[in-house]
Amino acid sequence: MTTLPLAPLGSTGLQVTSVTLGGGPLGSMPALFGNDVPERDAIELVGAALDAGIRTIDTSNGYSDGESERRIGIALREYGTLPADTLVITKVDPRDGDYSGERVRRSLAESSERLGIQPLPVVHLHDPEFHDFATMTAPGGAVDQLVAARERGEVGHIGLAGGDTRVTSRYWDLGVFELLLVHNRWTLADRSAGELLARAEADGAGLINAAVLGGGALTDPVRVPGKYGYGPAPEQTLAAIEQMREVCRRYGTTLDVAAIRFSTRDPRFATTVIGMSSAARIAPNVAAATADLPPSLFAELETLLPPADLWLDRR
Repeated sequence: MTTLPLAPLGSTGLQVTSVTLGGGPLGSMPALFGNDVPERDAIELVGAALDAGIRTIDTSNGYSDGESERRIGIALREYGTLPADTLVITKVDPRDGDYSGERVRRSLAESSERLGIQPLPVVHLHDPEFHDFATMTAPGGAVDQLVAARERGEVGHIGLAGGDTRVTSRYWDLGVFELLLVHNRWTLADRSAGELLARAEADGAGLINAAVLGGGALTDPVRVPGKYGYGPAPEQTLAAIEQMREVCRRYGTTLDVAAIRFSTRDPRFATTVIGMSSAARIAPNVAAATADLPPSLFAELETLLPPADLWLDRR
């Protein structure tokens, strides 16, 4: 059994490995990730990740309507005695458009039951940008109930996990979150999370970078043609990514290795979440996290970064 180095998760007192197993694909979401993941494969993948030294697992109540959590829970029970410092992070999610305070309470209970973990050590408010801010932040609303769950001891620490940082920054300003997870917004192709990350770092938050492969856009070969971050991408962005792919080949590496290393070489991030759908991807992804890539590669990739204003109209 190997061991990856551990880093503090902000001021929570918890530690995380530099690579976190992303649980999105574990629930099997072929429409987003391009392939189906059978239940037994997902369960075995979790065990293989633990054997490879990954101690941090990220999931969400809403991934495949709870299937990701359910499979992770089975895997943890089958594994037996878990390695020290194993940490499972999940997120609260709406259901059928309901993101009320009561829904948050139910989401927490569902997650705890599926994972077999109580109290839940870390829970994020997930993608709140798609819901009305005033309703979400009203007394007794979603944010209020997540804070209350922490105060009751049902949750150890709470974080904010979102995409569109123009909106999620308003939630950060509430001053109640200890952790910030950004997805698809700090990658080789998109730096739109820069301002929010700087503010959260200044506030002493633990920072987590997720979806660093842009939902399959920053792979070689590309896994989801024409898309970035689970949706259609501007042509200029797709062209830039293709140029980046060629640059990486010229340096003797691949775009996915560079995309992962771009995140793990950034000392601000406690951990980088990498979604995996096959145990065969564990070793290459762990290797990519510490790959010896020259600074000149990243300097050249930086010159190809698409303009920031390309993302202003994205969801």
